[in-house]
Amino acid sequence: MIRPESLSYRPEKVTELRKLVARGEGQRLEFKRKAAFPDKIVRELIAFANTDGGLLLVGVDDDQSIPGVKFPEEESLVIQKELKRYCRPALIYEETVIPVSGKRFVLQWLITKSDTRPHYYVTDGVKTSFVRRGDQSIKASREMSEIMRRSKSPRGTRFTYGEAEQKIIHFLDTQSTISLRDFSKLTGLNQFLASRKIVRLVLANVLKITPTEKGDLYSRV
Repeated sequence: MIRPESLSYRPEKVTELRKLVARGEGQRLEFKRKAAFPDKIVRELIAFANTDGGLLLVGVDDDQSIPGVKFPEEESLVIQKELKRYCRPALIYEETVIPVSGKRFVLQWLITKSDTRPHYYVTDGVKTSFVRRGDQSIKASREMSEIMRRSKSPRGTRFTYGEAEQKIIHFLDTQSTISLRDFSKLTGLNQFLASRKIVRLVLANVLKITPTEKGDLYSRV
């Protein structure tokens, strides 16, 4: 919700904004020129909530210029409608409007790492989740979503250090990463069983998962 008290022009706030923008997009910072594609903005917000949290700035271009938007209330309403319609469970966010001139504004959306992750973009009955990796928001795999869901539990994860686990540990002694598909081939397990084992190893803090556009990679902690 736009707060009226935030609409007074404050030069120090604009200076802080310029310093922030000068860092460029990254793990916890995303720029959008306007809310012309609210579905993409909601995906970015979901990725922040599912990962480390972050800031999304509307009215900032990819080249780090700050043209602002003329009607922040309209931009805000478009995003809020998209969130309410498609994001499940609902996101908690803090919205601030920063005047950058007499008639131009930047919307700042602050998203913290969510206690109710994973969040999904749900349309036509299809649930899709996203995570943040550097300056990109990537579609989360089933394994990534399961790890997010189960990592909230205070209970530790137990696993049996059997033949399959030995094979992956020995493999990663000489190779830096392994994919789920390669783990399945290495162990002779089908995709379902390989997925269950590798998820347990991540939850037990034996392996770490790195999402990429081409699929997850697993490495030794």
